[in-house]
Amino acid sequence: MQNIGEFVRNSLLDWLDKNPFLSGPHYFSAMECGLRIPVFFYALKILDNLDDLERQRILTSIYQHAWWISRRLSLYSSLGNHTVCECIGLVFAGAVFRSAPEGIAWLNRGIELLQQELFHQILEDGGPAEQSLNYHRFVLDLYWLAADFLEKNRLYDCPAWKPRLLQGETFLQAFCDDQGNFPTLGDSDDGWAIAPGIRPLRGSPFCIKLQKIQPPIQANSEAIKNQVSWETLPSSGYTIIRDKSGLILTFDHGPLGMAPLYGHGHADALSINLRVNGRTILVDPGTYRYNGFPEFRRYFKGTRAHNTVAIDGQDQAAQQTGFIWSHPFRAHLVRTCPIDKGLIIEGSHNGYERLKDPVTHSRIVSFLEGRHLLIRDTFSGTGTHFFELNFHLHPEAIIGAEKEWWVIQYGEARVFMRLFSGGSFTLIKGQEIPPLGWFSPAYGTKLKSRVLNCTLSGSVRNIQFLTAICIDSPGEDDFLLEMANLL
Repeated sequence: MQNIGEFVRNSLLDWLDKNPFLSGPHYFSAMECGLRIPVFFYALKILDNLDDLERQRILTSIYQHAWWISRRLSLYSSLGNHTVCECIGLVFAGAVFRSAPEGIAWLNRGIELLQQELFHQILEDGGPAEQSLNYHRFVLDLYWLAADFLEKNRLYDCPAWKPRLLQGETFLQAFCDDQGNFPTLGDSDDGWAIAPGIRPLRGSPFCIKLQKIQPPIQANSEAIKNQVSWETLPSSGYTIIRDKSGLILTFDHGPLGMAPLYGHGHADALSINLRVNGRTILVDPGTYRYNGFPEFRRYFKGTRAHNTVAIDGQDQAAQQTGFIWSHPFRAHLVRTCPIDKGLIIEGSHNGYERLKDPVTHSRIVSFLEGRHLLIRDTFSGTGTHFFELNFHLHPEAIIGAEKEWWVIQYGEARVFMRLFSGGSFTLIKGQEIPPLGWFSPAYGTKLKSRVLNCTLSGSVRNIQFLTAICIDSPGEDDFLLEMANLL
């Protein structure tokens, strides 16, 4: 039976045989070339069964990859996690060839760009400029990998990087449940910095002790009557509400993504996601895939696939290609206001001001005692429009009706939903044309899922939606309507 070292050696050499330099699709992306160089490096480091010719083949491939990357760096339209991947390749290749001027140039260029992009791609609150949590995890891990490699090999000291990286870790932790899961906001291709189940050391007690970092999150210091707490991440534009029983609600009032193309961002302004008793009830639908199915690429990144309101069948920004948006919206947090029986958060966005008759969408999310949520969507502007409100459910959730309420059961979680104003919900599942009611649990996979959908047409001033979401049991109508009057 082949041992692991022999398997790695044969697999690597076989790949080099089948993919000679600049032959085939594997060299189209400088990003992918950058991620291969550390693999080649660690093969040289750990394989003791290479002969001189095999070792030279791997060294030659490292050189060729770095030479190619250095001439195709993503510095403009594709700036983002691609740039970080390419810099990782330059750093590792530069370390290998640092006795040569070209190697030193690669190493220095990689470090310079990593330093620059650290403060460009990781915002002041620790969030991602690309507005994708999974790519944020990917980028943070690449930085930890680079910092560890550079410092252990005495190539560069990275203490100035650690505060920003720790802010990034704190940011992601704000979204995590007890199992470390966070919602799939924005694009994801399920990529890993190293490999599934393997990750770099994400900071250390020593590092944290050296760098006394104040958490970037603005959080309240005392619980209100129903023991709810909230955290606002102002730069990335999220507010996260939690209660003692494990409820987690995220409210998105942030930007579309990283300019100028906003490639990995989704048109999800004012969308919410809800997790109850360890189960995600109101989901972000995921990504599905980037290529091959353009109608579903448009759907999964578009507004109708998120728990918010679409107007006139259009997205909150204009999709030009699968990775290019134009007319990006501006969203902002209007207020966060504790009240006697709960908490009110309000946001708005201007994505539909580009319409012939412009419209501004405002949403108030209120968390009330008794684990009740009220969501009021209102609109200002001119003209008559078509409004579509969607709430997407996890495909494993079971849904039924109980009097005026829709009842969602998923594991131990039981959630009641209804509209108090704005019509009533219709249940849709796995609609093909146009797509509606789909969920992607992993890249390349899509499942039919249920959507609570409500559509209205009318003058802007006459349209509003008031949605009640109650945990464990339905709320009393009189109480919910009384509280709605305070919104």
